[in-house]
Amino acid sequence: MGKLVFNGDDDVEVPDGERIQPFCEEAGIPFACEEGICGTCIIEVEEGGENLSLPTREEYDFLGDPGTERLACQCKIQKGCVKIRF
Repeated sequence: MGKLVFNGDDDVEVPDGERIQPFCEEAGIPFACEEGICGTCIIEVEEGGENLSLPTREEYDFLGDPGTERLACQCKIQKGCVKIRF
């Protein structure tokens, strides 16, 4: 079971291998296209980026080299804790 921590405060458990999008949306991150095209759901990964799925082609197309910025609609949690800001 993974864990997402939002803005250093709220956290939620996420089953391993699940998309983080519905949990992020519930936490208040806006979503529009949900396909990695619009960039509405950009998040900053503060810790635990290695616990997320690898960046998708859509993220490279939109962000260039994603680095610590990711598109929440494209991420799955693999394990462990991931701290994000939005």
